[in-house]
Amino acid sequence: MSDSNPSILSHISIGTNDFDAASAFYARVLATLGCREIMRHPGAVAFGREYPEFWVQTPINGQPATLGNGSHFGFVAPDKASVHAFHQAALEAGGRDEGQPGPRPDYGEPYYGCFVRDLDGHKIEAAFWDMALMLASGTRHEHG
Repeated sequence: MSDSNPSILSHISIGTNDFDAASAFYARVLATLGCREIMRHPGAVAFGREYPEFWVQTPINGQPATLGNGSHFGFVAPDKASVHAFHQAALEAGGRDEGQPGPRPDYGEPYYGCFVRDLDGHKIEAAFWDMALMLASGTRHEHG
């Protein structure tokens, strides 16, 4: 599996204080990017296209889930329409807008994305990188 997975990460896990609601939220929102539920355990669900890359779970230590200040989770969108679908699905599922879909010149000319807060307040992003434009312009990703 690791030989064909282009990601540098094994997976990311985020905590939730309402597992059923968070599971339903991410199933709906990540479907707009071609992701699906890959694996489920009591209190934990993993999403991805082929691999269990993004986990949503109740904290294993039994304490309330908390947010990381300055952290967010970015998902790859296959095109601009998917960025819009992600944003709309997130808002319809109870998420809060943190940045409408569109270009962000500070991130580089090829970037097109959006930001939302999920039901627990985690900041999530969908981003489309126009690779043809990136190669033509020589732009590098400078995002934080």
